[in-house]
Amino acid sequence: MKKYREEIDRIDDALFSALAMRFQITDKVGALKKAEKLPPVDPQREAEQEKRLLEIAKRAGLREDIARSFLRFIIDTVVEDHKKAK
Repeated sequence: MKKYREEIDRIDDALFSALAMRFQITDKVGALKKAEKLPPVDPQREAEQEKRLLEIAKRAGLREDIARSFLRFIIDTVVEDHKKAK
């Protein structure tokens, strides 16, 4: 049990570090969108991301419902952040 939990902890560290980096970049995108007066939502980009990430999830053996939920969380959070961009 301890071995598995340590492995999960290492994966969580990597996952949260990658997620933090991703949101740092999307914050920059939000600031750029605001400066260029672009809308916070880009349906075409969202569709492209969904297709790309679902393909990655499938190759990785991740259930589609988990991938969709995670992607929806990320997109919704990014859109809200972009609406609040300074």
